[in-house]
Amino acid sequence: MPMLPTYCSPVHSPGWEATVARRQTRWVVGFPLTPNAEEECAMQRKLVKHLVLGMAVTASLVLAGCGGGDDDKTSPGPAGDISIPGFTAAGNTASFDLATVTNTSPGRFYFTDRNNAAVDVIDIATLTLVTQIKGTGTNAFAGCRSASGAPVDCSSSNSRRSGPNGLDPVSATKLYAPDVDNVKVIDLTTFTVTKSITVGPLTGAGFADTNSARADEGCFDKDHNIYMVSTNQPNPTFASFIDTTTDTLIATVTWSGGPFDGAAGNEACVYDSGTQSFLVNNGGTTANPRGEVDVIPAGFITQFRAAPMALGASVPINSFGAAVKRFPLPACDPTGLALGPGNDLAVGCRPGVVGNSLTVLILDRTNGAILATINAGGGDQIWYDPTSNRYANAASRWNSTGQVTVTGGACSATNLCTPQLFIIDAATRTVVAALPTGNNAHVVAVDPVTGKVFMPYSSDTAPAGFQRSPQFTGSANGGVSVFTIK
Repeated sequence: MPMLPTYCSPVHSPGWEATVARRQTRWVVGFPLTPNAEEECAMQRKLVKHLVLGMAVTASLVLAGCGGGDDDKTSPGPAGDISIPGFTAAGNTASFDLATVTNTSPGRFYFTDRNNAAVDVIDIATLTLVTQIKGTGTNAFAGCRSASGAPVDCSSSNSRRSGPNGLDPVSATKLYAPDVDNVKVIDLTTFTVTKSITVGPLTGAGFADTNSARADEGCFDKDHNIYMVSTNQPNPTFASFIDTTTDTLIATVTWSGGPFDGAAGNEACVYDSGTQSFLVNNGGTTANPRGEVDVIPAGFITQFRAAPMALGASVPINSFGAAVKRFPLPACDPTGLALGPGNDLAVGCRPGVVGNSLTVLILDRTNGAILATINAGGGDQIWYDPTSNRYANAASRWNSTGQVTVTGGACSATNLCTPQLFIIDAATRTVVAALPTGNNAHVVAVDPVTGKVFMPYSSDTAPAGFQRSPQFTGSANGGVSVFTIK
């Protein structure tokens, strides 16, 4: 690189000013340059400008020839950390479930915070807590509860009786937050809970176990304005369908009858506009004990908009017949689910059998064919970012072997986990980055505008089983980690 004479001011070419500022050791200050010096400086500036331009063109050609470009300029990495009152504390068991983002200005990140019985709102631009939406009276969230329903510390809570759980935008100004026996409606313009939509218990013989159970994960059908949410711990598991234009329950479907009897419980769901179907992770059936994706045509549900079922009434999914597709998931025990590009469907697996690999499966969502098996699983929520064409998977149960090492796979003092944020390229279906994260970081959401990735996490010591990586820079007291997806 050519250097300007030390008495010349820096050249204002792209990238050059910083270089000169680093390299120059002395400047002539307070003395005007002579005409000859000014001419020499002008000539030097022209020379440097053309050389810099030529080098930039050459560099761009080299990058193009090597297949480089924007992807080579940045890489995923840490971008911040946020402390949350009542959530971030030494030795605290942070209890949280799912998260989402809205990117209408201003962009917000939301996650369900059971410690505060709230939905926490973070401003994406400033990475600051905006508010904690708590609700009041009958619209208050359950928070952490015991098996009998009494408020308890989150370290000893019963998941069936605790909430909030899932979280899904159903319009630009409205968010649904599943809670115990209901779905809370949140007004995003006022940050208030405006309504609780009852989704249980079911009435009739065989449904005694359907009361006092959390509504968990949901998904929104924007074509018909219908929201599906699963209550996955009772026997039988059931899903509720809500008309989002009126905020009213229109139908309930039990996972029962024929091959669905004894279903292990539903996890994440998504709605696919291409096939006009709801797709949901079923934890296991007799035919597919390690899980399956069930595909329910929306047409079976839309009929109930005109004639909603009575509260407590239900129909078995088996009554829909062979139109409900079932895609087997080998050695999976599915959790997260995300629609990818084209017909791709990403399934997050959290297996519990010793020796099984911790994987993410990529399926063709039209026929269930497995297109890729990626050793990057062991988490809960998985997110697809269309801007970067990448998945983000919150692998909270990851360990150095990449496999299940104890029955059940849970982290503990004798089975340490090193949680990771796996970034997966959706085009090649391969891992492009693995970033260490915090304790029990099983939740993830990506802002498509800024590329920021948000992950709540607990303190280092609670729950037990966390092995901190030296590369993880988050607080020992828990909080929300922020990364970049590219």
